[in-house]
Amino acid sequence: MSSSLPQVPPTRIDFSPEDRAWIAARISEVLESGHLTLGRFGQEFETQLAASQGTKHAVVVNSGTASLEIMLRAVDVVGKDVLVPANTFFATAAAVIAAGGRPVLMDTDVATLSTSLKEIEKRLTPKTAGIMIVHIAGFITAEMPAIAEFARKKGLWLMEDAAHAQGSTLDGKHAGTFGLAGSFSFYPTKVMTSAEGGVIVTDDAKLAEEARIYRDQGKASFLQNTHIRMGYNWRMSEPHAVIGLRHLQNLPAMIAARRRIAARYDAGLGTGSNGVRPLLPPTGCMSNYYKYVVMLPDGVERGSLKKWLRERHGVNCSGEVYEFPLHKHEVLRHLDPGDLTQAEAACGRQMCLPIFASMTEAQADQVLAALAAAKAEGLL
Repeated sequence: MSSSLPQVPPTRIDFSPEDRAWIAARISEVLESGHLTLGRFGQEFETQLAASQGTKHAVVVNSGTASLEIMLRAVDVVGKDVLVPANTFFATAAAVIAAGGRPVLMDTDVATLSTSLKEIEKRLTPKTAGIMIVHIAGFITAEMPAIAEFARKKGLWLMEDAAHAQGSTLDGKHAGTFGLAGSFSFYPTKVMTSAEGGVIVTDDAKLAEEARIYRDQGKASFLQNTHIRMGYNWRMSEPHAVIGLRHLQNLPAMIAARRRIAARYDAGLGTGSNGVRPLLPPTGCMSNYYKYVVMLPDGVERGSLKKWLRERHGVNCSGEVYEFPLHKHEVLRHLDPGDLTQAEAACGRQMCLPIFASMTEAQADQVLAALAAAKAEGLL
């Protein structure tokens, strides 16, 4: 039976009429100039991103995946091990492989979807070069300072896959700034977007210089066809930079709006009154709420529940973070160390409720009512 209620989308990217006019005017400038890549809007985007993150450098590229691989190439991981959470997007591990390294998978804390320092210590190998921490759903683990200090003492680099965490902070410190470098994604589903794109943020001048070389085919300079690195075409175009600039200006307001919806969900769900337990940010973490994650009771069939919510109540839940851990993907099965039970449990039990900056309180209440109905029906 189809729902007669209005549909609540899983996510939505908004550009107001004013946004569209601002973007169109500047793209017109770009087209008139004929300078379509590595131009002034890309440079301005980098300047504003570095300022917003509190870093010395920002290097924009054409995807979050590219930013990961470039960071790893810049520190030369060929033949080395890189610790990577099992609960993350494919690109986190794929970038290590593409850069010549070997991902070593770490288990996940079910309660936080994060990686613990204890787990990092357990997974070290004689070939470990560094650690990649992923901020799932926009949450920064409270252990980040301890992880950074551990990496420093061990002589390991620490990098952050902060694709979910633009604008998230822990005790006032931004995601992406705890280690050597951080990677962000501006894919259309993210909190802010440039349509396609990503960025590397760092205080390390050498890494930033290497990143700029790698993103432009490994050339010594933009105007010189002398190739000094095995780079690739990872440039961000000027039109993409223009879109990103506008959304970056809107980012504080968009995050504030997401937090208001998250607070409404928190109040409505409590500690599990509607049959699901919300995943709460660690103490000191101000999340951007890229995702609003709830944990399902044991035995709930997630696919059937999501179908029922959609068809009976017009509630469309977004994709999980993530449905399967990395070692369950066919192409990465060889990475399975055989003891990733918590990552498997975390991936199997979590579900993401709709959340986006233009979401209304009425839409949030529709989601809460749907969950209450699911519990009353015995689905939760």
